[in-house]
Amino acid sequence: MRNIDWKSVSKGNWIKFSVWAVIVIAFAIWARSIWALLLLPLFFDIYVSKFVPWHWWKNSKSPLVRGTMGLLEDLVVVLLIVHALNLFVFQQFKIPSGSLEKTALIGDHLFVSKLSYGPRSPMTPLAFPLVHNQFPGGGKAYLDKPQWVYKRLKGLGKVKMYDIVVFNFPVGDTVALKALKKTNLDYYTLVKQYGRERVWRDQNTFGKVVYRPVDMRDHYVKRAVGMPGDSLQIIDNALYINGQRLKDPEHLQYNYFVETDGYLFSPNEIKDLGINNDDVVLLSNQTVVKGDSTISYPTGAIYHFPLTKEMKGRLERHSHVKRIAIEPDPTPEQFFTFPINMSTGWTRDNYGPIWIPKAGATIVLTPANLPLYERCIRNYEGHDLVVKEGIIYIDGAATDTYTFEMDYYWMMGDNRHNSLDSRSWGLVPEDHIVGKPLFVWLSWDKDKGGVRWDRFFKVPR
Repeated sequence: MRNIDWKSVSKGNWIKFSVWAVIVIAFAIWARSIWALLLLPLFFDIYVSKFVPWHWWKNSKSPLVRGTMGLLEDLVVVLLIVHALNLFVFQQFKIPSGSLEKTALIGDHLFVSKLSYGPRSPMTPLAFPLVHNQFPGGGKAYLDKPQWVYKRLKGLGKVKMYDIVVFNFPVGDTVALKALKKTNLDYYTLVKQYGRERVWRDQNTFGKVVYRPVDMRDHYVKRAVGMPGDSLQIIDNALYINGQRLKDPEHLQYNYFVETDGYLFSPNEIKDLGINNDDVVLLSNQTVVKGDSTISYPTGAIYHFPLTKEMKGRLERHSHVKRIAIEPDPTPEQFFTFPINMSTGWTRDNYGPIWIPKAGATIVLTPANLPLYERCIRNYEGHDLVVKEGIIYIDGAATDTYTFEMDYYWMMGDNRHNSLDSRSWGLVPEDHIVGKPLFVWLSWDKDKGGVRWDRFFKVPR
């Protein structure tokens, strides 16, 4: 081993090493990981000892080699820094659906803070930087192994009631790729509807069925309306927590049927109401086209679209609106509710009561209530669970109790009749929580084909 020429080490390199050393040590303390300190010898060698010829290309006689390698080095450094920020500080997220419409719009691009609830250490370490579970052109962007255990670094706080939260889709552990893209239905609902054998065999309809680890599951954004340890119930669309009715979010929406005297709303009226074109359904009307004119006869036109309380009030004052009626509650056969393999009689608008698990809390398990929590026990907390002759066995031992290891949350969209949320797929474990949206940094209106400039730096609340 050659000796270090201490006199040849510039003051600038000592400063660079010192800065990186402080960053590494601070990160090791924050992450409670001694392994992070292994980066210290790396930075020491890059800036001080230089046993490894990291910058061999600087001595090349070829300007092309020096220029190319210099650019490549800069790109790699920037990529690593951005990837680290993406893992531990913030992440960009695009709103794909209208489940939080008016609070967060389709086409909003959000900066999501991972510091708000504390970032997770990577659970799937071998993944392509700055790409989630798939490359833009298709194909898996990560390796299934190794898998690291869940660990959350200390954050600025915890999930609170009514927070807008980004999380990994809990039932996204198994995915029928083509069906999810086309119908937005999860694998377990597809199996309920079509049977497991067809979902696995009919790849033309459902695509390939794949498994995804926790941090590689698709991102969802909803509002937290149930905290660990709460008892939740929905009665005629009203949400109750521990028996107390909750105040409605500002932009809460339901679907309504709006009957006019035959009048057809213009595109500008629809736009002024704040309704997306995709949400407008005209169920009945009678029109006659004469030349360049379209004449509407007053036989009644019935629209179906979502409305907030304020929007509904505006329509009630419209001179051509005859009647507004809320969309009826679907039957259990029309709208599958969690748990889909349990006959509860619960519906989209009348659901529960259901108790939300809290870490350290112990419940009595029976074959009757097991379907509510078996996914928590088996899929999220990793225990072997079977029922034989009415007796519950967890990890091979007969038991009638279970103590939860994680906190769980109940997530719902503000657009209540157009949201597939916890009513459909159940509880969100704490290890699936990603972060909290900070603000909108870009918003694209697909109806108008332009940027919504007034959305910039809006904070979803």
